[in-house]
Amino acid sequence: MRHTAAKALAAVAFTAALSTVATVPAMADPAALPAAKDIVGVGSDTTQALFTQFSTDYNATLPATDTTTPRLYSWDATGTSPITPKSGGSTIARPNGSGAGISALNATNNLTLDFARSSRAAQSTDPASDDFVAFAKDAVTWSAPTGGLAPANLTTANLVDIYTCVKTDWSQLGGGNGAIKAYLPQSGSGTRSFFLQAIGNVTPGACVVSGPEENEGTDSRLTDPGAVFPYSVGHYVGQLNGHTTSTDNRGSLTLRNVNGVAPLTPTNTLSPAFAGGSYGRVLFNVLRDGDYTATTTQGTALRAIFGPTGWICGPTGRADIISYGFLPLPGAGCGAIIH
Repeated sequence: MRHTAAKALAAVAFTAALSTVATVPAMADPAALPAAKDIVGVGSDTTQALFTQFSTDYNATLPATDTTTPRLYSWDATGTSPITPKSGGSTIARPNGSGAGISALNATNNLTLDFARSSRAAQSTDPASDDFVAFAKDAVTWSAPTGGLAPANLTTANLVDIYTCVKTDWSQLGGGNGAIKAYLPQSGSGTRSFFLQAIGNVTPGACVVSGPEENEGTDSRLTDPGAVFPYSVGHYVGQLNGHTTSTDNRGSLTLRNVNGVAPLTPTNTLSPAFAGGSYGRVLFNVLRDGDYTATTTQGTALRAIFGPTGWICGPTGRADIISYGFLPLPGAGCGAIIH
């Protein structure tokens, strides 16, 4: 079941795919407590809205009279805490971010959680028994508020200087005169860890402030003219496509270029050229290998949802991926297990 994900991105017919997706934004915790048999996940902010749509569309394929097949549910990264993910399960602190979701998955069993949404790849500290199942492509760039001090483009070296506090004024980088206000998402964020790795495994300097929720431009700190903040390009495109809430939207932030390469196409989709570079990343769902390979009702359901021939890799799942701003993985890439 272990495969190597294909590097190339499939050409996507965006308009045709978008027409198959529900037009009402789907962003919320489960409306009712999931049953003990259901497939339930937590974790990444980057893919939480997409997974609520997955839940809506996948569950719609199951007849109301079907009381045997597990449904799919996903809890948002933020909200009231603690949570009880499903009936009969343990009550846990709500996991906010990829790392927190993976930790919660490994601290519980399938009576409480079945998967973790992850916008980061497997790390050496993750248990070997965790299966990182790939399903889409994303990229991370930097953002700044409209009308602020930042230039349109920064190099990787510039970003290193900003996040190690070597450069502290935008005039040093071709921008306006004023202090650079460098922000990072909350601890445990997959976007945070990926961004720091992409710019050279940087340890943030003392001038860097952590805390704004990832991929949300509504934090008042990010309206500062000097602000700079990493952002998921796919999530931003999903927001442009109308998948927003009062907090989960881009606010005044705009995405900026890295090394002269634009993260967006002229039609405001994730650029395959940008996603194919060093700032591109694969998105995953993390499952316990024992659960995923089990010859049980739950194991069958996990493979039917997440596997290479599963629902997420099928037509409606791919259409949802596109609508929410990401790029589907081609061929055997979707559903591949990568460590």
